[in-house]
Amino acid sequence: MKTISILVPENAVLQSIADPQYCFSAVNQFMISAGKAPLFKVELVGANSEIKLNNGNYAVFPDKLIDEVTHTDLIFIPALFGDLPEAIESNKTLIPWIVNQYEKGTEVASLCVGAFLLASTGLLNGKKCSTHWGFSQQFKQLFPEVSLQDGSIVTEEKRIYTSGGANSYWNLLLHLIEKYTDRETAILVSKYFAIDISRDSQSVFAMFSGQKNHKDETVGKAQEYIEQHIETKISVDELADKVAIGRRSFERRFKQATNNTVMEYIQRVKVEAAKRSFETSRKNINEVMFDVGYTDTKAFRSTFKKITGLTPVEYRSKYNRYAVMN
Repeated sequence: MKTISILVPENAVLQSIADPQYCFSAVNQFMISAGKAPLFKVELVGANSEIKLNNGNYAVFPDKLIDEVTHTDLIFIPALFGDLPEAIESNKTLIPWIVNQYEKGTEVASLCVGAFLLASTGLLNGKKCSTHWGFSQQFKQLFPEVSLQDGSIVTEEKRIYTSGGANSYWNLLLHLIEKYTDRETAILVSKYFAIDISRDSQSVFAMFSGQKNHKDETVGKAQEYIEQHIETKISVDELADKVAIGRRSFERRFKQATNNTVMEYIQRVKVEAAKRSFETSRKNINEVMFDVGYTDTKAFRSTFKKITGLTPVEYRSKYNRYAVMN
């Protein structure tokens, strides 16, 4: 029987504590119903005997204190809430315990922005990681030594697992269920909880608003020009001329400020505009394509799918209930 330890940090999101508890407990019930022995011992673990969440609206009483845990096979680090650096600071007593357990052979999994607490241990340095797409820039700034996988739902490397944002952590739960049991059980769990077991990217949910949290005014002017001329085909040379600096220097500064190349940024701005049009208008695919400055259907489809994980037709059908297939 594997022991599953679900951490209960200060400032945690209650649902990301309850869901893994429910998921692994459900597997035990499936086993018992089939006349088999339960597979998991599921425990809530914390630094204190009572931990209040959501501004004191909820109280969680862990089954064990961290000092009482002599052995565990898997630790879940749930999502944190609020100011993330403050949340990390309020849970710093958990960090050496997580490191110690990992060094003894325990696997560690973070859910959503629980990756921030996991990264604070140093265990993710040089490793792949996923987190909520909306916090990717902050994560990169705080943990530059971690290889953040933009858009990924699940990462696994050297006994460490991470998941994408919000409810996408269910795909990590299914991944672990399949690893610890079998594919058949994972499919059963996916059907029971109505989770798409095949989803491997959160790109379709991401909203691109442009990385503006920098102090390079020249790059900022270029960003404004791109966003104000979505319908225009813009070249890197043209942008460099408009901000009056050499192309090589412009490209270097743009990448440093935004974490995107110039062309990546242009593509993402155009695709974001196309997404909004698909969601809210009755325009067909070609109309939207022309609106965002594309004339080549194949190039538009390829770029759109690379960024969102869906073709333009698939995206429009999924998010616009008035859509008519074209």
